[in-house]
Amino acid sequence: MLRLCKHITIIIIILGLSVVSFAQNCNLTVSGSVNDLSTGKPIIFANIFVQELQSGYVTDSKGYFISNTMCPGKYHVYISHIGCETQELYINISGDTVITVFLDHNNHLLNEISITEEGGEITTEETQSLNSKNITQNSNKSLASMLESISGVSTINNGSGISNPVVDGLYGNRISILNNGVVQSGQQWGVDHSPEIDPLAANRITVIKGVGALEYQGSSLGSIILVEPEKIDIEPHLHGEARYFFETNGFGNGLNLELQQYSKIFGWRAIGTIKKSGDNRTSKYFLRNTGNQQANIALQFEKLWNKNWLSDLYFSSFNADYGILRGSHIGNLTDLEEAFERDVPFYTQDQFSYSISAPYQKVNHLLLKFHTKYSISEKQWFDFTYAGQYNLRKEFDVRRSGRSDIPALSLKQSSNYFEGKYRNYLTNNWELKAGVQLSMVNNTNLPETGILPLIPDYNAYEFGVFGIISKTLEKTTFEFGGRYDLENRKVATISSSIPREIIRFENDYHNFSGMVGISYQLGDGWEVAYNFGSISRNPEVNELYSSGLHQGVAGIEEGDPDLGKEISFKNTLSIKGAVKDRLFFEGLFYFQQINNFIFLNPQDEVRLTIRGAFPVFKYEQTDARLIGFDLTATYKLTEQLNITGKYSYLNGHDLSNDIPLVYMPPNNLYADFSYYIPKFGKFQNIEFQINSRLV
Repeated sequence: MLRLCKHITIIIIILGLSVVSFAQNCNLTVSGSVNDLSTGKPIIFANIFVQELQSGYVTDSKGYFISNTMCPGKYHVYISHIGCETQELYINISGDTVITVFLDHNNHLLNEISITEEGGEITTEETQSLNSKNITQNSNKSLASMLESISGVSTINNGSGISNPVVDGLYGNRISILNNGVVQSGQQWGVDHSPEIDPLAANRITVIKGVGALEYQGSSLGSIILVEPEKIDIEPHLHGEARYFFETNGFGNGLNLELQQYSKIFGWRAIGTIKKSGDNRTSKYFLRNTGNQQANIALQFEKLWNKNWLSDLYFSSFNADYGILRGSHIGNLTDLEEAFERDVPFYTQDQFSYSISAPYQKVNHLLLKFHTKYSISEKQWFDFTYAGQYNLRKEFDVRRSGRSDIPALSLKQSSNYFEGKYRNYLTNNWELKAGVQLSMVNNTNLPETGILPLIPDYNAYEFGVFGIISKTLEKTTFEFGGRYDLENRKVATISSSIPREIIRFENDYHNFSGMVGISYQLGDGWEVAYNFGSISRNPEVNELYSSGLHQGVAGIEEGDPDLGKEISFKNTLSIKGAVKDRLFFEGLFYFQQINNFIFLNPQDEVRLTIRGAFPVFKYEQTDARLIGFDLTATYKLTEQLNITGKYSYLNGHDLSNDIPLVYMPPNNLYADFSYYIPKFGKFQNIEFQINSRLV
């Protein structure tokens, strides 16, 4: 993949004003330089292209360019460099103009990954990102599958299009996913429930490893994933993009369209995505009912009221149908025993099909977010956010008497979220971030299934406050943070015994979390950082009160109302840097102990029900320890040829029973060779890649 050159700072200085006259002055001078943000060194052979003139310039050995024949007017200027993402400027020239551009040319690492700083903030956290080019190149993939290109991130796949990210051994409710700054709220009750997010609506996807979750509400035990749309360019012209993608297995097709404009009143962007895939194929047969389809839309609006006040509105709608392999549901114990021995699953077929029938999942998710920011000064501001989410999940099973079109699971969830944040860059290189958050969730089973619900109805209320301070002393940065959360949950379950009765529970949790971090600049672009954090996670409703068949994973799950909260202690040590702008290296080492670790323990039982024969799982607790490291290195053989290697190691141990911890991802090694051609005839940004993964 391409290295990321992130456009960090642009300074435009108007040296003189043009005088109104009848003859246009086309002798204006536009000059400037392109420099590396980290080293300050000039970037030579950078291309500056002016769209309206269909002409361009190249920076010299000092990173400098100049034109003496510019007319007054408005221009689109594109700045690019080999292996970098092209950046666009829209400038109004009325006199001699100087442009200074700083690019982050530290591709420490790695083709697909960039190390980013959130708005220039001081932080000791380890972050890795996918940029817009990486997202586009993987348009056919799900959010979790895209993130596999980041070292230490793997996926749990549970069917075509159904996947969940795993970061350093943790997944599900132990990872918070933020969609445009809002914690995703949905039916995340198992590995068969993918995040209801269209990654093609994002401009950047960032993984923060370590203990960086203090600023965000949710149940994360350290790592978080940020899915972030791009700010709308202040550009009066209408711009658009169209992307079509195709894959052979499943004959998957997809189309993504994007339009945006910033008028005199406000800016807007619209993004739409449709995807359709059919039955996946092995070398000898098709896997029946493994297709999926999506139709998604995202709308974004921005309004700059004045230089101190900005507001934005965001709406997204995610809609998907996921087929589940027909042979994964077994009708009786004899067939289940045979399925374990068969080379070919039940219900395979010789013909390809796009059709999706029971068993399958239908998912709809809506997000509406309003955000406003008021700046008291350049170094001090307030943020307010409101977000509402609506999630509808229906799971269909193969049912007798023509009832397969009636869902076996039908869940509706609505949530409201309020957040206020304050930020201040204080004197003497101190920085303060503080905030207060409130969320309300209502989760309801719709009475159309005729089956006892897997998850009970509940209402949850969560209140949280946090504060983070940081201090920079020359080459050293210190960071400290604390958080308090109060959660109240009211649950209504239905007894499994007859006569049926409603049993009510109320859970109250008080959690205190904290972190400390330090980073040190070693010089020559090398940096080392250490973080320690303690975070608690409350048991989720499914872990406490599940009772019945979890259709998506073909297993019977039983919760335990007596489960306690998890308490995590995590240490991370990271180092990153470059050797002579040729070798780029990054390493992250971590040690995490989780007391009262909750896991789904398989039982030595297969239970026969009127819906078929299924294995039984129970939620239990143990003390767990996770030790591992993620290594990534890129060597630049030439300006166009790179080789990248990544290795992730993880050892999970059940301390209470002195056995390996279940459900841990395997260690893996990845390597790729990439060759980049900046221009060939009328084609640009051509890349060839060969890669391999050993698990």
